[in-house]
Amino acid sequence: MPGWQAIYLQLRDKNFEIISVAQDTNGVKDAGPWITAASPTYTALIDEKHLVSTLYNMVNVPTGVWINEEGKIVRSNEVAFVDDRFKTFTGLDSEPYLTALKDWVEKSGKSVYAMSEEKLRERLSVNDPNFVLAAAQFGLGEYLYKNGHLTEAIPHFREAQRLNPKSWNYKRQAYALSDAKRDYGTTFADEVQKAGGSKVYYQPPDLPALDKKP
Repeated sequence: MPGWQAIYLQLRDKNFEIISVAQDTNGVKDAGPWITAASPTYTALIDEKHLVSTLYNMVNVPTGVWINEEGKIVRSNEVAFVDDRFKTFTGLDSEPYLTALKDWVEKSGKSVYAMSEEKLRERLSVNDPNFVLAAAQFGLGEYLYKNGHLTEAIPHFREAQRLNPKSWNYKRQAYALSDAKRDYGTTFADEVQKAGGSKVYYQPPDLPALDKKP
């Protein structure tokens, strides 16, 4: 979040706003201290029901979405690193994404980094009915957890992960709410390594226009 604060201060006079949305079942209890410590001057929200990630088919964090002045999404669902603090783990350089972002802020609809409607539909659509069922299972697990029934919630969190194995958000949140090794026989780090490491966990942003002159 501190990195995004710097970007916000740099670009806010160019009709640029940031809205961050923490996806956290425990809401202010868990996400609040992080937001308070960062002291952002942009808008910071907390989504206890994971509605944003469910509605827009988001499977990991940090995920970036660009919305233009008309309220229309023009780029979505890709890793959005604002600095290189995780470069050792991910192998990803933040500079290409930030270059694209700044170009879009300057040129708006004329930026080569804005996605086509066809590409956006591909990113945002949920074509697998299992993903819809996964969201329902995860929501039921959250309901049980919030009402003091963690043991009963775990099978639903498991089923959500089975139905939508692409969602790292499901794994991250479920494991954070209990003892992952005890209740799931694994840990988040184990799952990342099992999937093939950080290069699979964080797919590079799709920025083919980087080879062109903006």
